[in-house]
Amino acid sequence: MKNVKTLALAATAVAALSGNAVAADRGQDIHAGDYNWMQFNYMYAMNELPGESDHDYIEMEFGGRSGIVDLYGYLDIFNPTERSGSDKAGSPKMFLKLAPRFSLDAITGKDLSWGPVQEVYLTTLFNWGGGDANLYGPGAGDVNNASVGIGADVMVPWFGKVSMNLYKYYEIQAKDWNGYQFSMNWFKPFINFDNGSFISYQGYLDYQFGADSEFNGATGKATHGGAMFNGIYWHSEQFALGYGLKAYSDVYLIADSDGFKSTGVAHYFSATYKF
Repeated sequence: MKNVKTLALAATAVAALSGNAVAADRGQDIHAGDYNWMQFNYMYAMNELPGESDHDYIEMEFGGRSGIVDLYGYLDIFNPTERSGSDKAGSPKMFLKLAPRFSLDAITGKDLSWGPVQEVYLTTLFNWGGGDANLYGPGAGDVNNASVGIGADVMVPWFGKVSMNLYKYYEIQAKDWNGYQFSMNWFKPFINFDNGSFISYQGYLDYQFGADSEFNGATGKATHGGAMFNGIYWHSEQFALGYGLKAYSDVYLIADSDGFKSTGVAHYFSATYKF
């Protein structure tokens, strides 16, 4: 379950690169301004879709920049105390997401920025585990998909720098492409306190479209759908506390039904320790 991609530590490091983190700012040294970060989140989800699940999980989030590579990722560990009453009892234990982006500015040595576009990327996205082991038939295996496309850091009024990515979506289990995905994320501090802590509006949007409703022999699949996370978080240098409202519409291309709900809203509560 994704928390938020652009976090306070990353935002602070990016701001240190003279405001707009474009590859041209790095001069001859593509490693100028490299940074990395890691944090642990204890999360509780209420009415998470699909399936209206209530459960807790531990999330290790990490990311940074090294030369041409901009990386974000997280590992979720569900139901860490093995509570029998958890909606995740008996389900796959872990989910891993990796989202490496490769700066075309840094690779080519050219400043590809224009207008609000600050930097351009070859972008990838990988999801492994944590889903339905019978998604593609009995014993077929867990969630396993990958996406590749083009991305950019874009300056948006009030929000500042927003990451936007357009992917071609590939189901590794099915060995076939199935539509597209547009993703974006943002991080906007909007209240600052004298002690250096602040409150931010942070979140992301993942939207799939152009998919086959009968992909890999399945029936009743949606051709488009997604989710939007809207979080209000308090941040200090070492800690964060937050609440997120997540809106779903036929998420994961599962058509909403009375028997298995995939459209609606869920609530997330988070406590974070930063390293």
